[in-house]
Amino acid sequence: MKIAIGSDKSGFSAKEAIKAYLTEAGADYEDLGTLELDKVHPYYQVASEVAPKVQSGEFDRAVLICGTGAGMSVVANKYKGVYAVACEGVYSAKMARAINNANILCMGGWIVGPEMAVEMTKTFLATEWCQDLEDWRAENMHKFAKQVSAIEDSIYD
Repeated sequence: MKIAIGSDKSGFSAKEAIKAYLTEAGADYEDLGTLELDKVHPYYQVASEVAPKVQSGEFDRAVLICGTGAGMSVVANKYKGVYAVACEGVYSAKMARAINNANILCMGGWIVGPEMAVEMTKTFLATEWCQDLEDWRAENMHKFAKQVSAIEDSIYD
């Protein structure tokens, strides 16, 4: 799995903690910014760089961190096939993958500390779509995914 990661200034320390975990875990990842605190990129610029790379398949998943996670998710969700969810804990990160098939985890550096950010990332990356769901719910998730795809096609094509 190839992972992109990015943050603005507010998410920088969480991003650095996540990078340390990913490096230790031997994950294939790339930091797309902000790379230095004296050269800060705004959340919309970072999300606009990461989301198209997830959309194209260059990266399988991504983690974006701004102040609350909301700004990154708003911008990232402008791209067809990108499902970015702002989460505030491990459970919401897991369910964003299991139920919503999210491919970008967004979080807030003002809301979660670096340790929690790492735990959320671990869970998000380890969870597959429909994992641990009841059969009836997984079946519905697949139906819903087709409906979401149809909605996207009507908007983007």
